[in-house]
Amino acid sequence: MTDRMKETVVGKLVVTQFISLDGVIEDPAGVEGSPHGAWSFRADAPDGLRFKLDELMAADAQLLGRATYETFAASWPQRRDAAGFAERMNSMPKYVVSSTLKAATWNNTEVISLDKVAAVKEWHARDIIVPGSARLVHALRERGLVDEYRLIVHPVVLGSGRRLWEGGTTELELVECRAVGPHVVLQVYRPAQW
Repeated sequence: MTDRMKETVVGKLVVTQFISLDGVIEDPAGVEGSPHGAWSFRADAPDGLRFKLDELMAADAQLLGRATYETFAASWPQRRDAAGFAERMNSMPKYVVSSTLKAATWNNTEVISLDKVAAVKEWHARDIIVPGSARLVHALRERGLVDEYRLIVHPVVLGSGRRLWEGGTTELELVECRAVGPHVVLQVYRPAQW
């Protein structure tokens, strides 16, 4: 079979988020006056944390906004764990969508423009995951680049904070829903095809 005859496999762009019942994806732990703490890493969701590990191990790359990149780059290079999560975070390809960041210092990271995201999907055959990065997610959704949303829904209403859904209409199809702890649910959606 020649290269031209081979089917082109394009990576799937997957938004993966811890999310509150009211759609907040920002964990206000450390935000002055926040009563919520680190709600997104609840100890009663062990299957959710396992899901995040499996998701990371199965992905080809990460796509990050500048703020998420800076947070991750400041903490992940120093981390180690028995499960290999930190090693995978540090070794996998990462793309930072930014018009202000000129150079990336974290291992295997490239700074790209938003216009280059479609090309990134062509460079990888497996998932490209987008954790956090609310502004980037909004821009990707507006351009129709998101193939799947994986939401780990926590039973907390925050009332404020950066939300996953801001402006515009998005019709989604639920493709998976299961408990990942006694009070936490994984919901997987894809853009509706009907």
